Amino acid sequence: RHPLATFFHLFFRVSAIVTYLFCDWFSNSFVACFVTILLLLSFDFWSVKNVTGRLLVGLRWWNQIDEDGKSHWVFEAKRVPTIAASTEAEARIFWLGLIICPVIWTMFFFSTLFSLKLKWLALVIAGISLQTANLYGYIHCKLGGQKTISRVTSRLFGTADVLKRQSRRISEDGTEEHGKTGTR
Repeated sequence: RHPLATFFHLFFRVSAIVTYLFCDWFSNSFVACFVTILLLLSFDFWSVKNVTGRLLVGLRWWNQIDEDGKSHWVFEAKRVPTIAASTEAEARIFWLGLIICPVIWTMFFFSTLFSLKLKWLALVIAGISLQTANLYGYIHCKLGGQKTISRVTSRLFGTADVLKRQSRRISEDGTEEHGKTGTR
C-alpha cells in the first residue's frame, strides 16, 4: 500500500482546482494566484508522471530525444500485474483522478471563455495541457501492453497458420513450395 503516494496524487490536483476557484477571495493579486496555481499544476504533473503512476498502477512514460534530435515516446507497464485487494482501491483513485481532473479543467476553459475572463485563459489551457498529457501517457501505457500481447498472439497464430498451410502442401503432393518454384 502507498497511502502517501495516493495522498499526493490527489493533493496537488485538488489544491490547484480549489485554488483556482477561491483564489480571488484570498488574494487580489492575479500574478500570485497565477503562479501558485501553475506551481501546483507543475507539482501534480511531476508527481503523477514520476512517482504515483509507478507506485499505484505500475505504469510510467517518458520522452527521449535521440542523437539525431528525434523525439521518441516510451510507454512502460509492469510485466506481471500484482494488484492486491488493498491496492485495487489505490488504482481506482489513480484512474479517477487522472480522468476527472482534465474534465474539470475543460469545464473551466468554457466558463472562462464564456465569462470573458480572458486573463485566466492561459492558466486554464496550461491546466488542460498538463492534465491531458498525463492522461494520454498513462492510457498509452495501459493499452500499450495489451497491444503488444495482441501483436504477439497474432504473429504466433499467423505463423502457425502459415506452417499448417505449408505442411498441407507438402503432404498433398510431396513437394515443398518456395514462392513460385517447387523442390522435391
